Amino acid sequence: MMRLSILILIVMVTGCSSGPKGVECPGEVSTIYGQSMGQTQGVIFDLVNSFTVTRDNVSVNSGPLQSLDRFRYVPSAVTREGYYAQRLSDKQFRLINPYQDTQITWTCP
Repeated sequence: MMRLSILILIVMVTGCSSGPKGVECPGEVSTIYGQSMGQTQGVIFDLVNSFTVTRDNVSVNSGPLQSLDRFRYVPSAVTREGYYAQRLSDKQFRLINPYQDTQITWTCP
């Protein structure tokens, strides 16, 4: 009985200590007005209140996403780099670069 308790404790600690798992997601690059510019790939680390996109060894963290009403308004934030980050749904994330008039929308499986 004692061994079983220790085994359960080890499994629980191991499961809780793992970091967020990134998911490889295809992305669509377009202008802010919606004109398609191509495709890309990125690894999304979804932390519910924020997300991180990693691509070509460069990471962009959204920071804390905020919304007055998540059912009416898209949770969003401005990153340190000056991009506008949006969580469109549980599976869809967007970074907007206003300086280059581009946006990338990732849709995860």
